[in-house]
Amino acid sequence: MILQSSHIDKTFDGETILKDVSFHINDHEKVALVGINGSGKTTLLRILVGEYTPDAGEVITPKDAVIGYLAQNQEYASEHTILEEMRLAKREVIEIEAQMNRLHDEMEHAQGEQLESLIRQSDRLRQRFEQLDGYSYSSEIIGVLKGLGFEDYEFSKPVTTLSGGEKTRVALGKMLLQAPDLIILDEPTNHLDLKAIRWLEGYLSGYRGAVLIVAHDRYFLDKIVTKVVEIRQHKSTVYQGNYTQFSEKKQALLETQMKQYLNQQAMIAHQEEVISKLKSFNREKSIKRAESREKMLDKIDRLERPVEENTQMNLLFSPRVQSGNDVLTVRDLAKSFEQETLFEHLDFEIRRGDRVAIIGDNGSGKTTILKIINDLVPADAGVIRLGTNVEIGYYDQAHQILHPEKTVFDEIQDDYPHMTNTQVRNLLAAFLFTEDDVFKLVANLSGGERGRVSLAKLMLSDANFLILDEPTNHLDIDSKEILERALLQFEGTVLYVSHDRYFINRTATRILDLTQKQLVSYIGNYDYYLEKKEDVERAQLQETESDSSTDSAPAGASDTKMSWQQQKEEQARRRKLENALRKIETQIETLEKKNEELDAALTDPANGTDIALLQSLSKEKEENDTQLMELMEQWEELSE
Repeated sequence: MILQSSHIDKTFDGETILKDVSFHINDHEKVALVGINGSGKTTLLRILVGEYTPDAGEVITPKDAVIGYLAQNQEYASEHTILEEMRLAKREVIEIEAQMNRLHDEMEHAQGEQLESLIRQSDRLRQRFEQLDGYSYSSEIIGVLKGLGFEDYEFSKPVTTLSGGEKTRVALGKMLLQAPDLIILDEPTNHLDLKAIRWLEGYLSGYRGAVLIVAHDRYFLDKIVTKVVEIRQHKSTVYQGNYTQFSEKKQALLETQMKQYLNQQAMIAHQEEVISKLKSFNREKSIKRAESREKMLDKIDRLERPVEENTQMNLLFSPRVQSGNDVLTVRDLAKSFEQETLFEHLDFEIRRGDRVAIIGDNGSGKTTILKIINDLVPADAGVIRLGTNVEIGYYDQAHQILHPEKTVFDEIQDDYPHMTNTQVRNLLAAFLFTEDDVFKLVANLSGGERGRVSLAKLMLSDANFLILDEPTNHLDIDSKEILERALLQFEGTVLYVSHDRYFINRTATRILDLTQKQLVSYIGNYDYYLEKKEDVERAQLQETESDSSTDSAPAGASDTKMSWQQQKEEQARRRKLENALRKIETQIETLEKKNEELDAALTDPANGTDIALLQSLSKEKEENDTQLMELMEQWEELSE
């Protein structure tokens, strides 16, 4: 066991945050910590790492255990470059490497007992070096940096010049390289794109130590964790399994708890009725029996209602009218900003009942497509046609459709003047705005509160075509699941942009992948998209290879027959091919340089008596030679 939380209590200003929180983390175990916003997850993490002291209870860890903690809002100051900062995580192995090199130089001039002493020192250092995977530390550093989305040219950037998100990625990378016994991560995916998130999933899944994660990315949790600790009503409950299994077990447990609570309440009500009746007889015997029953009731351990009041919003989308079968048709859509083309020649259709997710890299133009459809941004070219009886409801991730100067109450009433004050208050209560909360200015609301106001207005719109831009941003997991259920029950049509893969997987019937300025359609959810995307990429590669035969044709004949679009595609193909060739050439150069070093070590007289070292060097060289042959074959194929 690497960590045990035993009966932790914590209050702030008289308000209970945590009560009797207990769980443990075993060696190599991957655990998720979940709960609604404000439930105390981050507070608990800070108690676990010693930043906060609990009011009661204790945190137990082995004396020699190393714990790494990545806070949600990372303050990171360093005068080093990104690469230098990463190398600090491998300080021990780098120092050992330097010592081994010094000893090697000394051995060239040593003899007799001095030489034997140096050899023994070298052997001890080499053993420790191998324990630390010293031969691969450089490639490990590069692998982590690239996995987290840093490019080669960024390695030399000073950390002081980085954005907050970039600094958080540096801190995460350094922690991973340090390989502590337990990694504690608070929302590690906040500053990562989908590619980096997928890399981190793989890294943490194979991590040899233990991991504790707080995250709203349910797909991420599903891929990694085998245990979930939920903080609910200040207390902890432990569930075995990944997030999906936790969600199913939690629902079953809540149903059981509710049944037990209702049964107990019925029993208490019955006993109180009997006591009241006995007392009404006003006789000594009946009064004593009533008192006996009262004592029995007093001894009962009364169950709390399992679901708190007013913790979940009520969300239901009901279209006023049904649209025609053809909801949206887009033809030849194009948009550029300041000489940079976001997309061009986009064609897609949406039919009634579709739930379509647009995905793609940051900055690819996903939100712009939604804004063009809603007449908020003009297109450079193309036609957008709405079908019969289509009524749009738009959810803007920046909530620009809200008015900062208005109160929450006025935001609703001004747009829906037919609603009475009581109706507005009841609606807002359904979205967790009660009492004086309704008079808060929109400008002073949190991101999650603004999201709830926007969802309330969207529900009131009675639209049959919902267009949503990152609807799960700032929502806690419970609210995300409520939104999912509402969309699954919705009888209209949905088009949305989202980075939430679990949300996409649960709700999408089709995915449009905006890549290389084009849309690629996949009929199915996110899991299906991942499966088929690999097939599409292989087919594209084969097509590229077959198309390369046209390169031998006369340039004039080829270019004149190509359309403008075909020319652009050909240029993109050639750039991709050139990049692939350069990458392979760099890998070949690195391996050849390494082989030169290995040859020198193999022929070094100082190593002549170290059979184990010579065998290790030979094995490494054989592996390099095999890899070199494969790379050269790839280079040959691409060069044809």
